[in-house]
Amino acid sequence: MATLQVELVAVERTIWSGEASMVIARTTEGEIGVLPGHAPLLGELAPGGVVTVRTTEGPDMVVAAHGGFLSVTPKGVSILAETAEISSEIDVERAREALRRAESAGDDPEALAAARRAQSRLRAAGQAD
Repeated sequence: MATLQVELVAVERTIWSGEASMVIARTTEGEIGVLPGHAPLLGELAPGGVVTVRTTEGPDMVVAAHGGFLSVTPKGVSILAETAEISSEIDVERAREALRRAESAGDDPEALAAARRAQSRLRAAGQAD
């Protein structure tokens, strides 16, 4: 079976590195699925997005990714995010509280960005409404 070499990196740490059969991510141009042999591309990750890596061993790696880029080359896929959290590490109650605070702050751009981050954390954790 053909595989992709995937590197998922946030500013503060490497989130995951290994072989995968597919990567699914939301870019500013729409959702994209990357399989082995995909044409090279560079995409900007959509604000408050979720990245799913179908690993060749073990369960899918689901990550809430905020800001950054996805790069596909013949060598594999690199995802460089400003911040990223693995779904299993997300504190769901804390994310819900952050969403409540952001929604009550109104239409302030920072509050809207905070709401998108909280929503993506909840989606990654499988807790979105």
